[in-house]
Amino acid sequence: MYEGGGREALKAKPHPGRTSRLTAEQRESLIYMLLEGPHKYGYDTRMWTLARVAGMIAMNFGVEYHPSSVWHILRALGWRYQTHRHRPQWGERADATWRRRIYPRQRNAGKNPPKPLMPG
Repeated sequence: MYEGGGREALKAKPHPGRTSRLTAEQRESLIYMLLEGPHKYGYDTRMWTLARVAGMIAMNFGVEYHPSSVWHILRALGWRYQTHRHRPQWGERADATWRRRIYPRQRNAGKNPPKPLMPG
């Protein structure tokens, strides 16, 4: 290939993959919607999950994504996973009880709880 095309033949070629089904304007709108928070869209918690974001994209833009595909969009927009760490603010004795008895059960409960999303 080098002999036929010279140095130009050796340059890296782009591998663009599939183009996004969301326009640049829709992605920008998505950022603003996410920053408003899930509570504004009827969710009880302050955490975005991939499934929630996928539903919001479908509802607002008419484009359906599998929740695992939404992660590629969010990562490109500069968002990252943030795990929710709830630690009650009690007294020292109650805190020790929580750490010894309750936390191990919560940690092992459920197989894979949904991870909330936060801007990056």
